[in-house]
Amino acid sequence: MTPAYEQLANRLRRVHRHRRTWGRRRGITCWRLYEKDIPDQPLIVDWYDGDAVVWTFDRTRNETAADQAAWIAAVLDAVRAGLDLPAERIWLKERRRQEDRQEGGQYQKLARSGAVKTVMEHGLRFEVNLSDYLDTGLFLDHRPTRCALRDQVAGKRVLNLFAYTGAFTVHARAGGAAATTTVDLNHTYLDWARRNLVLNGFAETPEHVLTRADCLAWLAAEARARPGRFDAIICDPPTFSNSTAMAHDFSVERDHGQLLAWCAALLAPGGTLWFSTNARGFELRQPPPLAITEISDASVSEDFRNRRIHRCWRMDGRARS
Repeated sequence: MTPAYEQLANRLRRVHRHRRTWGRRRGITCWRLYEKDIPDQPLIVDWYDGDAVVWTFDRTRNETAADQAAWIAAVLDAVRAGLDLPAERIWLKERRRQEDRQEGGQYQKLARSGAVKTVMEHGLRFEVNLSDYLDTGLFLDHRPTRCALRDQVAGKRVLNLFAYTGAFTVHARAGGAAATTTVDLNHTYLDWARRNLVLNGFAETPEHVLTRADCLAWLAAEARARPGRFDAIICDPPTFSNSTAMAHDFSVERDHGQLLAWCAALLAPGGTLWFSTNARGFELRQPPPLAITEISDASVSEDFRNRRIHRCWRMDGRARS
């Protein structure tokens, strides 16, 4: 192994040693190890309780496909050495460009067999799929916001929009939410959310429902029909999507005003809306009539080097006097 790849292996070894202690104290078994830390090594490495997922990006100095393949092979050797893992416990995913992770990212199925396992996050159990999709089913960067929700929803009614595999819903149930509504259009991910709930001893009931629907169309209808029905709303929309609720394709940059207006209409007095996006260069130009605080830095987990992986706002409604 050349010095450059020995440097990568040593960095992974050192960070992993620290993260194991950090995770054990918090009841966490999955975390970020490496995020383009070393110049000329554009990759991300995440740990999932004995497995490593490696995302590689295009490397500018690789002029040919053969150069890129040779670099990836050297990277995988360094990961094996640094984390003391056999090859079969390392999962490679190649990103040719930055995908929006809620459209064309995790929804892009890869041609590999299922490698499913259960990991822990603050004592809760989640199913991850290490092989079949570009993403694993659990966005590690949102860990602090999930914990904040869990601490604040006892006895409250919670809405989880664009819910993906339901991690926010699991945390809400663990925090004692009186009712939860989980909405996503993709049946694969709603089934995954059900499994995550079952892993933690939670069942669907009349108070805790999972709904397959276009979130924008569902929001538009519910905001008109039953306003003020939720005490907490989580809204992490895709950057782009097609929706029957919009006269054109949805763009979070262009259309977040309407989206947040619908959410605000569904928010009960004194309720809280958490809004997040990973759209690059996003600015909140159309805020709803709520008290707004940006919590972006605090909402990104401490194991992430990229503090701008997403932006997040807490939006609070006024309580009735």
